[in-house]
Amino acid sequence: MSNDNRASEIAARLRQRIATMHIGEKLPGVRELSGEFAASAATVSAALSELSAFGLVRAEPGRGTFVAGRERLPEPDFSWQSQALGRARVDADRAARLGGYGTPDHIPLSWGYLAPELQPNEELHRIGSRAAKSGRAWMMTPPAGSPELRRILASEYRADPNDVLVVSGGQQGLVFTMRTLAEPGSAVITESPSYPGAILAAQSAGLNLSSVPADADGILVDRLADELERTRARVVYLQPSYANPTGAVLGAERRKQVLELAARHGAFIIEDDWARHLGIDGQAPPPLFTEDPHGHVVSILTLSKPASPGLRLGAVIARGPAGERLRASRTADDLCVAPLVQEIACGLLTSNAWPRHLKRLRAELATRRDALASAIHATTPSIRIPCVPRGGLHLWARLPQGADTREICTAAYAAGVLIGDGSHFFVDEPPAPFLRFSYGAATEAQIAEGIRRLSEILQR
Repeated sequence: MSNDNRASEIAARLRQRIATMHIGEKLPGVRELSGEFAASAATVSAALSELSAFGLVRAEPGRGTFVAGRERLPEPDFSWQSQALGRARVDADRAARLGGYGTPDHIPLSWGYLAPELQPNEELHRIGSRAAKSGRAWMMTPPAGSPELRRILASEYRADPNDVLVVSGGQQGLVFTMRTLAEPGSAVITESPSYPGAILAAQSAGLNLSSVPADADGILVDRLADELERTRARVVYLQPSYANPTGAVLGAERRKQVLELAARHGAFIIEDDWARHLGIDGQAPPPLFTEDPHGHVVSILTLSKPASPGLRLGAVIARGPAGERLRASRTADDLCVAPLVQEIACGLLTSNAWPRHLKRLRAELATRRDALASAIHATTPSIRIPCVPRGGLHLWARLPQGADTREICTAAYAAGVLIGDGSHFFVDEPPAPFLRFSYGAATEAQIAEGIRRLSEILQR
């Protein structure tokens, strides 16, 4: 049962209890209700919020929740909104799954961030405490970001610090870049399968999505050439290093060919470089940005993946008029990323703790990746792994033809395991049933137990 359904069930039972209580009478606390209904505090809080929305209870911070009345407000009628809003741009189902991470009791076998024990938490606490005492943490920075942070981020890309725009995480960078580089109604090409967040970003910008198949060496260049001719697209979205979900790395020859195609068609390449610091078997290739002096490549990076999901900081790096437009239009969204966050990022990236963290992280990810691949091979022989990734956080797996991935993922969720439905990684119909697994958020013991439960589901 989903959290929403469980919360509604609890709300219905509490509504019956409220009918027998006096106005102003206090309800039991969240902890007591959690024990009574065998539900998490978050689920009970959601149930109380539902009752509050109907005017049946009122919450008083520090005191508790009290009966407010028994008269139900009229059922809301939102039918007018559908006509006023027009056709939805963003796929709500895909969006819900992108941000859905279950409950604390779920085994996270599909989650794009690091487990808490893999994050440099002690260093972040220490650096954060020091940064909070700095006067710069509470002063405005330029809209493009603090000069020191821009200089640090530019170095790995051989970029001018003035070409760097600091943003609140890679996802904001994707939305901002697609909206700026392409006109609504124009085409954007993505490799297939691809990161669902990029698909949502393109939809949010009002762009028409077109996809080109990819293999273990990245996007198929001849098919990309055909699609550029057909659609006249001026934006191509790629993940050259450890693509989500397949783990593919764009091959050396294809890197040159992709840049040649961009130059020939006057197109931009959005390089989603989210996994730059997540190499396992060796280092990631240099950014595609470093091979392009003419401004065709616009790179997006993030610290939320290799450091902490709470460190919502990334950057967009772009040369020429495109970079000027990105930086000029920044103030339409916000005036700057929180200076405190920028100070923490500066402190982390310039500390001795950063290279130590990356070295430890590489070893831990290798162990968990291998444990996941071994568990799948041993326990679920019907699942085939086309390619074990050399970096990143995800493992892409194919099921036998005819398998219903939505049904499998729903059953897994009910069994306490989060796995990724492969259909959400395709713009159009998937060519076969796939699942996405992640090895950065679960321990070895959780991986073994999660795959065991999935095996039982597949056998049923």
